[in-house]
Amino acid sequence: MVLTSIQFPNLHISIENLPKSFSVFGFDIAFYGLIIATGMVCGIMLACYEAKRTGQNPNNYLDFAIYAIIFSIVGARLYYVAFSWEYYKDNLLEIFNIRNGGMAIYGAIIMAVIVCLVYTRIKKLSFLTFCDTGVLGLVLGQIIGRWGNFFNREAFGGVTPDSNPLAMRICCDQYYHTYQVPQAVENGMKEMTGKTMEQLGYIQVQPTFLYESLWNLALLILLLVFRRKKKFEGEVMLWYLMGYGLGRAIIEGFRTDQLIMPLTGWPVSQALSIFLLTAAAIAWGVMRYKAARK
Repeated sequence: MVLTSIQFPNLHISIENLPKSFSVFGFDIAFYGLIIATGMVCGIMLACYEAKRTGQNPNNYLDFAIYAIIFSIVGARLYYVAFSWEYYKDNLLEIFNIRNGGMAIYGAIIMAVIVCLVYTRIKKLSFLTFCDTGVLGLVLGQIIGRWGNFFNREAFGGVTPDSNPLAMRICCDQYYHTYQVPQAVENGMKEMTGKTMEQLGYIQVQPTFLYESLWNLALLILLLVFRRKKKFEGEVMLWYLMGYGLGRAIIEGFRTDQLIMPLTGWPVSQALSIFLLTAAAIAWGVMRYKAARK
């Protein structure tokens, strides 16, 4: 079992020898998977609560969740593999090895929307109302799920100075240094401190998982406060797309493990976030205008 300590020196927080998993009857259970599962359950519970509050049948959301979870896992993996094809084309069996990581939230969201379209059509339900309700559960799941990155020591940003109050230090053993520290971070640490990784024994980076979790928490609070003030069906979903797209576009710029679009060299998630933000803002403006004229 690989153990790595994590510290937030300016917050006086130090977690020593934090494992990535624990063992039950000899079978390793990853904290990452446990946290993702917790996020899913909490998200489903919130969506069901909102459905009951608005006079909908919560069982529709429970049924949908079964299909959405299965296909979202597939979508998250396919999205990641598609933009990491240079590696997977020579390691085809690794495509199925999700225990080693390699999932992308946008792939999960895209697949969930497709499943929602099919499900609401079959059940003869309003797609937009369904999205307004389900998106509350989605953002809660994202808030919780991002903490899986904390246990995996991944999805962090670039090197940050001591002046950053949220600076995160990840103490590096040889395994972590070899397999999980990007070259850009290693070079940045040497430039900032004048010491090599072997001399330092840690990296000090921006906790982008924490940034996104806090951003999504603020977004969820705003959605809960203003959802009763929506003027048309689908408006809560558009608020989510604008808020999440803005936050992700900013935070993704700090990341060091971005998936890159072929030919353009642009980070995939950042480009998609800007597109969703723009498209949702335009749609919201048009729909608000139409609602005001009624």
